[in-house]
Amino acid sequence: MNGRYLAGVFPALAAVAFAFPTARSAGASSEAPPVTVASALVVAAATTAPTSAERGGVSAALEAAATRSGLRSDVLQLALRAYARAAQQGLATRPVLTVVDYSRPSREPRLWVLDLSRDSVLARELVAHGNKSGGDVATSFSNREGSHQTSLGTFVTAGTYTGKHGLSLRLEGLDAGLNDQAMRRAIVVHGADYVSEKVIPALGRLGRSQGCPALTREAAPRVIDLIKDGTVFFAYHPSGDLERTLPPLETLAL
Repeated sequence: MNGRYLAGVFPALAAVAFAFPTARSAGASSEAPPVTVASALVVAAATTAPTSAERGGVSAALEAAATRSGLRSDVLQLALRAYARAAQQGLATRPVLTVVDYSRPSREPRLWVLDLSRDSVLARELVAHGNKSGGDVATSFSNREGSHQTSLGTFVTAGTYTGKHGLSLRLEGLDAGLNDQAMRRAIVVHGADYVSEKVIPALGRLGRSQGCPALTREAAPRVIDLIKDGTVFFAYHPSGDLERTLPPLETLAL
């Protein structure tokens, strides 16, 4: 992923020197054969043809589009730092970025899919959190297997498979100690009946998962198709541990 491309996506990040270890798979889903970033992703950064991103001026337009759709500017900026980190490592195959803001209640759509090359919002959807992370608002997060809690941080999407929840999308966590057990925990994007506006009146919230970012049955196939095979997935909640995984602002070339 060259500097001109990163400059188009987020000008302030183009000159950052990143020093993060290459991601390693921590295990595999029990429903499918073992898989790693190296084996699941075909890194095509060299053949991706940046469009508007390469011409610059993207961040202001993207921020405007994201803000209109309800995504907070500060969360977007953190997500772009996460994207730049993964792109610098050669793990992002396409300029598509998924952002989940777990500081918002589950009753609100809080997952966004962004097209960084076209400064556009491709989707905004409801998404569940883990049943041990909280009620309507998630307050507790974990990387531990069996915790039934959501994990925060930067992930890269891997391949799809069909399991007990139907079409599902593996997530590879990039942050040691924060989400690097995602594969072992079988943390995947999938559809679920408990993610629906219809359950909110009875529960006062969405239903909850065992830690997966579950979507509505209707949205899951469309979103999975948009973000599969090597795009960045960023899960946010105010957390010092999360922010320490990202390139520090003071090192950015402004």
